[in-house]
Amino acid sequence: MKPRPFTVLFVCTGNAARSQMAEGLAGHLGRGLIEAHSAGTHPAGVVMGAAREVMKERGIDMSRHYSKGLDDVPGRFDLVITLCDSAVKECPAALIKGEHEHWSTPDPTFVDGGPDEVLAAFRQVRDRLEAQITQLIDRVRPKKKSP
Repeated sequence: MKPRPFTVLFVCTGNAARSQMAEGLAGHLGRGLIEAHSAGTHPAGVVMGAAREVMKERGIDMSRHYSKGLDDVPGRFDLVITLCDSAVKECPAALIKGEHEHWSTPDPTFVDGGPDEVLAAFRQVRDRLEAQITQLIDRVRPKKKSP
């Protein structure tokens, strides 16, 4: 019998970049071990094009991702991860009363500069999230029994 996936909710304010990238990375890297969702405390209504672009560089298709609110995601989660400082303050207590982690992550949408600088900021956030999610996967992966 296959164990049920570890469920994670990534929360940001707008659900337009950081939490969307985290959802995509966790689903891709977790390959059935993790069931990832994302939501925003104040959903922006769009997923940033730069987020989609830098995820595509990793072979992750986010074309079906959409910005959603906390009421739009299914029930209980094994872990809720807030990604921005305002989201951790605004997240309903009931949602984070269980297992909760806060990964304070810079918002790449507010970077000064042209398209190259913006994409570089999105790549930095993607790479940071990828490293954190890889560590999370290592923590939740079932340990092999020794002979």
